[in-house]
Amino acid sequence: MKRLLRLAQAVGLSLALTGAAMADEPLKIATSAGPVGQLAAFAAKLAKDKGQDVKLVELSDWVALNEVVNSGDVDANLFQHATYLALQNKQRGFNLVQVDKVGVIAPVGLFSKKIKSLDEIKSGDSVAIPNEPLNGARGLILLERAGLIKLAPGKGFAVSRFDIVDNPKNLKIVELDPAQTYRSLDDVSLALVNVTYLVPAGGDPKSALIIDRTVDDGLVLRFTARPDKKDDPRLKAFIQVFNSPEVKQFIEQKLPAFIPAGFSS
Repeated sequence: MKRLLRLAQAVGLSLALTGAAMADEPLKIATSAGPVGQLAAFAAKLAKDKGQDVKLVELSDWVALNEVVNSGDVDANLFQHATYLALQNKQRGFNLVQVDKVGVIAPVGLFSKKIKSLDEIKSGDSVAIPNEPLNGARGLILLERAGLIKLAPGKGFAVSRFDIVDNPKNLKIVELDPAQTYRSLDDVSLALVNVTYLVPAGGDPKSALIIDRTVDDGLVLRFTARPDKKDDPRLKAFIQVFNSPEVKQFIEQKLPAFIPAGFSS
């Protein structure tokens, strides 16, 4: 009995020391470069002013942003919404979860360097959309909203170019890496670009011929972590800082293309 008691005390002491050591370690957050990275950096500075050390890791590869969370190299990431996360969990075998309700919505838009209005689209013009299923679907849905194509009804974000049922201008749909659609504007007449790629590349969200600012809970970019890290007190403390009036004001003043979501009133 005494041996078991000593063992239990030793385990308890070990867990306490581990918890204390973790509390002393900086919180590691992976984020995408550009406006989301700027937002995370602003929140990290606020956290530092409150005594919390937050280390940011910027990555351009969206798959890698989830892999480093899954492997435990970082504690959480900030770059994706629930719809994309569900797709990644299914395709990559992850079991990552969104943490809290606070975040932002990053709009997508149709941009061009060759035309000033959607009315100028000619027969046979090329249109670039992301080859990633979800944002590719957002591009097709926006093309339909612009009156350029018609899609098979009822598929939502599962729609693909094979679901185009009417293409009166015989538009050529070109699927590219999401990071390349903005660069493709020198070659195509129109491209669907996410503002998270547009802004770092020097594009202006106000130049969109049509922009999708749909407020949908499934499109809110939120913190994502492994299930065993979602209740990490360091992460909870940082999210509390993120969910502050100062961060919301930063979004509204510095990142006006973004839509704040879930912030405390």
